[in-house]
Amino acid sequence: MHELGIVMHMIGQVERVAEENGVDQVAKINMEIGEVSSVVPDLFTDCFHWAKKKTKHLREAELELIILEGVSYCQDCKGTYKTTEFAKKCPYCGSDNTYLITGSEINIRDIEVADPAPSQPERKEENHV
Repeated sequence: MHELGIVMHMIGQVERVAEENGVDQVAKINMEIGEVSSVVPDLFTDCFHWAKKKTKHLREAELELIILEGVSYCQDCKGTYKTTEFAKKCPYCGSDNTYLITGSEINIRDIEVADPAPSQPERKEENHV
């Protein structure tokens, strides 16, 4: 299960960014996961929920996975096609001279931070004589 290793790396990056920016709590992490990246979304999510409990800034964070479609390009006919349907063989010309354009990514798209607790106005004590 390599999902745990990927989650731990992602959490380390987000924790570092939170520290560098003085963020107390991360509210949400949006991740882009390519559909041919070999990451199983349900396992990734389960690993995240387990691992976030051991962090400083992500304990209450939500995770949203954005699945990116696998698209391949044929160098012979210049067409693009859905990788998960046709693999390496171009459905238009039958060529194997193809390569993956998108779908193998694993990216942190963005990080949302929690609003800080509203600060209480400083209370001034008055001395009455």
